[in-house]
Amino acid sequence: MGHFDRTLELIDQLQHAGTAATVCEKLLGVTSGFGLTALMAGTVPQPGTPRNRQKDHVLLCDWPAEWLERYVARNYVDHDPVVSHMKQLQAPFQWREASQGIPIGKSGGDVMGDAGEFKLRDGLAFPLITLDGQIVMVSLGGEAVELSGAEFGLVSLVSTYAIGRAMQLHTMAGKTIDHVELTPRERECLQWAAVGKSEWEISQILGISEHTSEKHLLNAKSKLGAVNRVQAVAEAIRRGYIN
Repeated sequence: MGHFDRTLELIDQLQHAGTAATVCEKLLGVTSGFGLTALMAGTVPQPGTPRNRQKDHVLLCDWPAEWLERYVARNYVDHDPVVSHMKQLQAPFQWREASQGIPIGKSGGDVMGDAGEFKLRDGLAFPLITLDGQIVMVSLGGEAVELSGAEFGLVSLVSTYAIGRAMQLHTMAGKTIDHVELTPRERECLQWAAVGKSEWEISQILGISEHTSEKHLLNAKSKLGAVNRVQAVAEAIRRGYIN
């Protein structure tokens, strides 16, 4: 079975989960095979937010309780290199990338060092947009994370889909999904993006310019309310545009 077929199979399992907690449990059941054993998703508090209000920003959590308490008590959100990198990059990345090539300072080093005490030495992080337009920071961590390039793509897409599904179940019980109309070209570009093709590769496959393929993907991302390409693909799968 190819990686994309496996991804669709995992997504189908997540789609049949009836609660946000079940989605997260199933997601960690998948990601733990790659060393990602803990999950945190939440909006980022504004600098200076009182510590007793910071937990209000946590939306989904399967994090070591003691680590969460320390993270809040020491106001680590303002110094976390992973959070800073996520704000700038707006695409999935491994934690180790947050400190590669740039100095993270003593405060950032303290955050990463303390995380290691709780067997959170590396991880995968990405942002996504909620149904009401808020940006949610998602972080999966573990002690020994091992991901090939293809596995990174699989875990990124499945995780993005899962968190979006969990948030949908959490906030939209009894509501319907707004209809989004994608053009045939936008669907085609998303389908090729889902299997890892670049804008240039998509342009060659479809016989269009690279600029045009990029424009179709940007339009689709905008219509789907996605903050990045991975979330756009995950949302397209959820809505049945990719199968």
